[in-house]
Amino acid sequence: MTVYTVNPELDLVLERTVDVAPELVWRAWTTPELLMQWFTPKPWSTVACEIDLRPGGRFDNTMRSPEGQEFPHSGCILVAEEGRTLVFTSALGPGFRPQVVQEGFAFTAVIRIEPDGTGTKYTAIAIHPDAAAKKSHEEMGFHEGWGAALDQLVDLMRSH
Repeated sequence: MTVYTVNPELDLVLERTVDVAPELVWRAWTTPELLMQWFTPKPWSTVACEIDLRPGGRFDNTMRSPEGQEFPHSGCILVAEEGRTLVFTSALGPGFRPQVVQEGFAFTAVIRIEPDGTGTKYTAIAIHPDAAAKKSHEEMGFHEGWGAALDQLVDLMRSH
């Protein structure tokens, strides 16, 4: 994959070292049954997930609020480098088909997984089309939400 350089004007970054092996972090991101258990910060939940792990493949999930309202999200996988890099976007649907985002804004996520001792250096980058989308995502609680989800991933995968 071409190395992506973070643009601080448009991108949000969560970077941490976690005490879970890289292959377990990869499995958590790429196995629908596992992703549904950690992906959405509690008390929200992920109630559906479909992943076709190849460029052009589907990356879909449905989040449910504590009040029971469901929010389906459809996306497309751009890069799937086994155990290292997952890139997906909400700007495209399966087969790289452009799509209209129904609510909010489109963004692309870059998930980097690197060995670090017995753990993993984990980097999640949310790439936005403009400063307004970045600001909106930040105000929605990007750092808190993605950080809480990562904590849930770690807790889940420690038991595997």
